[in-house]
Amino acid sequence: MVVLSDYDAALREAQRKRSNFSKAHVLLLRAHRNGDVRATYALATWHLFGRDPVVEKDLDKAVSLLKQAANANHPDALHDLAVCYAKGAGIKQSEKRAVQYYLRAAVHGDKQSAYEVGRCYWHGLGVTRDRNVARVWLDYAEKFDIKK
Repeated sequence: MVVLSDYDAALREAQRKRSNFSKAHVLLLRAHRNGDVRATYALATWHLFGRDPVVEKDLDKAVSLLKQAANANHPDALHDLAVCYAKGAGIKQSEKRAVQYYLRAAVHGDKQSAYEVGRCYWHGLGVTRDRNVARVWLDYAEKFDIKK
């Protein structure tokens, strides 16, 4: 018999045809408290967008959880935190911080972030405009079929 982690059990519950999101939420919270960064990121997205009726949209809580997952170099959390900084969603807008998080996410394997780094260098968003550096990142992103 295979024993699922709390995160895996929550994921399975959330993907069921008749999901019990309250149960999945409890499992995610327990996994988060036990240090599972995947659960931390999942909870962040629930707060980022809201998961009615279990979790209301709460950008402050979402950013707090994204920061925790980003500190563990979770690529999706790094990318989403960059987007929050770029838009000023739940946090003070900062193109400079957005580029820093896009760069970290790209280095940790997030291909969309590689494109965003290139876009930022191309337009000089949060960094000094440098079309040569931009081309390197845009070429890297294109190599992985990222849509512009």
